[in-house]
Amino acid sequence: MNELQGIKEASRRLLGLSEKERKKALEIIAKALMDEEILEANKLDLKEAKQASSAMQDRLRLDSKRLLAMSEGVLKVKDLPDKVGEVLETRRLESGLELEKRRVPLGVVGIIYEARPNVTSDAIALCIKSGNACVLKGGKEALNSNRAIISAIKKALCEHGLEVIAKGIVFIEDCSREATLALMKKRETIDVLIPRGGEGLIKSVIENASIPVIETGSGNCHIFVDRSVDFSLAKRVIINAKTSRPSVCNSAEKLLIHSAIADDFLADMARELLDLQVELVVDSRALSILERAGISNIGLATHEDYEKEYLDYKMGIFILDDIKEAIEHINTYSSHHSEAILTSDMARAEQFLKEVDSAVVYVNASTRFSDGEEFGLGAEIGISTQKLHARGPMGIDVLSTYKYCIKGHGEVRG
Repeated sequence: MNELQGIKEASRRLLGLSEKERKKALEIIAKALMDEEILEANKLDLKEAKQASSAMQDRLRLDSKRLLAMSEGVLKVKDLPDKVGEVLETRRLESGLELEKRRVPLGVVGIIYEARPNVTSDAIALCIKSGNACVLKGGKEALNSNRAIISAIKKALCEHGLEVIAKGIVFIEDCSREATLALMKKRETIDVLIPRGGEGLIKSVIENASIPVIETGSGNCHIFVDRSVDFSLAKRVIINAKTSRPSVCNSAEKLLIHSAIADDFLADMARELLDLQVELVVDSRALSILERAGISNIGLATHEDYEKEYLDYKMGIFILDDIKEAIEHINTYSSHHSEAILTSDMARAEQFLKEVDSAVVYVNASTRFSDGEEFGLGAEIGISTQKLHARGPMGIDVLSTYKYCIKGHGEVRG
């Protein structure tokens, strides 16, 4: 991969940049993202993806409003408190040595992602803010869009005398499986690899990479409707979580309903979802309730549905007998991304918060809030479902490590 030549050296040169220079770069990038050529390139991608699912096309699509949101996201990252060189801890040792634990960039961050061109600008902004170089490999579906975004950004940086930052941004255009697998083996060049996409991509990276990986997970997100709940609140949250943007990983895929309220709640909820063109697959208990209510054209869920991330207008519905069973169900089948309980019983809410083993857990709120910008991170490099180093939406803190800086006065160890 000739594109990677010099990226390690570029990452070291980035260490010498000031906060002012990095903020200037982000201002330049934010303006560059408003280039109309990006939208023209995106039209080519959409034309080639006309046979793709509506969810895929939604992830891929850019318009003026989305470009503005990307630009504003970069500016939000710019305004975050600077973390490079932050002193995390100071101590004077018994030997007389003065110890500082300082935050430092990871170095070269590799991101492999699919048909979401906004990830390109988010990743670049977060890496620049945190002092890292980045290697980007987007999916073939967004090749024209990503190429245009990268070109606009690098051109603008060079025009403003920031070639050092432009050299720290590498885009791999080869979308072949062979190129992706080769990138996963570049341990001598890339310090950490972050996959951002569907279950297949994430699994492939985990199984094939020789580089340390921060695992971002697919979003098999659940909502549990407890027996003590305000029905209007529950319907409002569920509709938002499922239909506001079903193509993203924080949309709700499974609805669990307490059996004590299923007869009163399920049929009306199902009708509202069906009116919004949501396909429903349900367990046998839910199917029986819906049939008695005169609701037809409902599919019976298979075992595969329990773990499936749909990323579309589709939802699985299951009836469970108590909160313990709901928690067990979630911990068994969830991708450990985001889960919610809808309840008016705060004791059961606390039980849910304590016992559900996922990165983000909600009480009486939509799972759609699982997002770096919503969490005040400016943007996100992904949502981690693992437990070591990072968990949940990942911002600039996650793109750093630390080193110990020791100052002495001629001390020697006996």
